[in-house]
Amino acid sequence: MSKSVIIIGSGFAGLSAASFMAKAGWKVTVVEKHATPGGRARQFSEAGFTFDMGPSWYWMPDVFERYFNQFGKSVSDYYRLQRLDPSYRVYWPDGPVDIPASYEALQSLFNSIEPGSGERLDLFLKEAAYKYDVGIHKLVYKPGQSLTEFLDWELVSGVFKLDVFRSIKSHVAKYFTHPKLRELMEFPVLFLGALPEDTPALYSLMNYADIKGGTWYPEGGMFQIAKAMYELALELGVTFAFNQDVKEIRIQRNAARQVVTKDRVYEAEVVIGGADYHHIEMNLLPEAYRTYTPAYWAKRVMAPSCLLYYVGLNKRLENIRHHSLFFDTSFEVHGKEIYTTKEWPSDPLFYMSATSVTDHTVAPEGCENLFLLIPVATGLSDDSPERRQFYFDKVIDRLEQQTGQSVRDAIVYQKSFAHSDFISEYNAFRGNAYGLANTLGQTAVLKPACRSKKVNNLFYTGQLTVPGPGVPPSLISGEVVAGEVLKAFG
Repeated sequence: MSKSVIIIGSGFAGLSAASFMAKAGWKVTVVEKHATPGGRARQFSEAGFTFDMGPSWYWMPDVFERYFNQFGKSVSDYYRLQRLDPSYRVYWPDGPVDIPASYEALQSLFNSIEPGSGERLDLFLKEAAYKYDVGIHKLVYKPGQSLTEFLDWELVSGVFKLDVFRSIKSHVAKYFTHPKLRELMEFPVLFLGALPEDTPALYSLMNYADIKGGTWYPEGGMFQIAKAMYELALELGVTFAFNQDVKEIRIQRNAARQVVTKDRVYEAEVVIGGADYHHIEMNLLPEAYRTYTPAYWAKRVMAPSCLLYYVGLNKRLENIRHHSLFFDTSFEVHGKEIYTTKEWPSDPLFYMSATSVTDHTVAPEGCENLFLLIPVATGLSDDSPERRQFYFDKVIDRLEQQTGQSVRDAIVYQKSFAHSDFISEYNAFRGNAYGLANTLGQTAVLKPACRSKKVNNLFYTGQLTVPGPGVPPSLISGEVVAGEVLKAFG
């Protein structure tokens, strides 16, 4: 008779863990609060527009391919990918610059901004390639249960090449002096949860993922990934229980025996928490069985939250790109407002995704679908309708100014999503959008553990545990925790 596991949450990490457990022959039940799978990567449609609710960038295609390959499948069995060219556009104070997909064209762009920087980009990426290879193929698959996991000769001998003790800011400055190039190379860490001067240079691997791996789009939107993972899980025999908000985990003899929702009680031999780690610990478990204290959680450094806007226009905008970064205000000031002073931003950077540029199915004919994102500090209060509208007006003003086109008069649909929504929808700790910051003090064994120290059959997966925030790491997190369960319970 097969063993059974309950997984709380059907985000990327929960879906990943479910399929790996089912592949190993376990009876798997996924209990999900919402009506559909995907967690923060859900999708909704209104007024003829279809919006991805969360993730919008598709980097590291090799990680997704590797995931499906382990089940004898391929990405192409479920969805089609299109590489974007240009990868994205950056709006600086003196105008926009497109970032080409072609490496040779990118080198030419670098040289046009700073002579000689194209050749230095070669050297920068050579180091980044090593970090990507070791980081993505070795480090992220460590469960972080013990330091002995890292007694690997390649990791030990390459610790200085991995640049874990130097900041990405000083590392980038070694190669590039022009402010635009520095911002371009530092921007991927903006969502890792710390200022560039506080983020290990190891994360130049993100630049390698950007430049060499490319920026892609799954036709139909990012929800296609979650849908594919859901379909794979169903093929493997996983059972899903939707609209089941977990209220309690009942413990008997130091083991999680029952997962309780409003409607029913689920029983299994193992429980994997794919929902917010802090929420499970502090709200679903009796106090005596919590691994971490309120004081511990209070000291965690968080990656940003964000203000999101889903916008439908009744016209097409001319000469815009699928992805756009608006760096027309101070990168440094906004970064400090997120991570140092932790206040509402004075004049924020923002990001825009216009999937309708690439995909005609996400908006009515002749219309535009816009997703706007302002990164902000976690734990902020008062994301009132008035405050949301204040920031919406600011970004629309700048969008009109930078593109030279009217936008406000074409808006036929508008919806916002902010801190209080992250909390109510996802039980997100401090209203976070991206999980824990990837600082040196919150890496590997220093993250919240993927196995409870007090409940012997309770495990965790997702962005608050190993390996960290992001879509590819979430797929890996599910695989890692499944491996730990199988190691412990067979």
